[in-house]
Amino acid sequence: MSYAYLFKYIIIGDTGVGKSCLLLQFTDKRFQPVHDLTIGVEFGARMITIDNKPIKLQIWDTAGQESFRSITRSYYRGAAGALLVYDITRETFNHLASWLEDARQHANANMTIMLIGNKCDLAHRRAVSTEEGEQFAKEHGLIFMEASAKTAQNVEEAFINTAGTIYKKIQDGVFDSYGIKVGYGGIPGPSGGRDGSTSQGGGCCN
Repeated sequence: MSYAYLFKYIIIGDTGVGKSCLLLQFTDKRFQPVHDLTIGVEFGARMITIDNKPIKLQIWDTAGQESFRSITRSYYRGAAGALLVYDITRETFNHLASWLEDARQHANANMTIMLIGNKCDLAHRRAVSTEEGEQFAKEHGLIFMEASAKTAQNVEEAFINTAGTIYKKIQDGVFDSYGIKVGYGGIPGPSGGRDGSTSQGGGCCN
């Protein structure tokens, strides 16, 4: 299927915060309560519409373990958007600064970052307040949203709002072709190309 733009996303954050579950809920509309640890990188894709234009999201779900950090870093290259995920019930919030430092160091300066406080359905086990999440996002120039991969609350919005911000940057001339492919229906240019192919390996290897 043709698209106006293709945006590459990367999902980052500690192990067990629900990165793979967010991706599965967004691409397949289902929740998998027991999920093997991501080994290296997994991949998903979905078409969305922004401003009446078809946009393909190519999403790379990365492993949260420290031992895979070097693999994860290579996927920042060419990413137009990042979803930085923490779990509102655990101390994963305390590690956000480290993830953000990695992202800022290895990604394009114009990459749009959405901070997601996942598992908001577990309010009775909450360890991080919504205000803390909002404050961190505000201090670091991130978009913020709490979501639940289990109930699907705000999952759609998190991915689409990120794309909306990237799209606006393109319209404002802020973004170059980094992490973005222009397809049919988009603006012709040297970064054109309409297939979602990529030379990077990864895929599912649980």
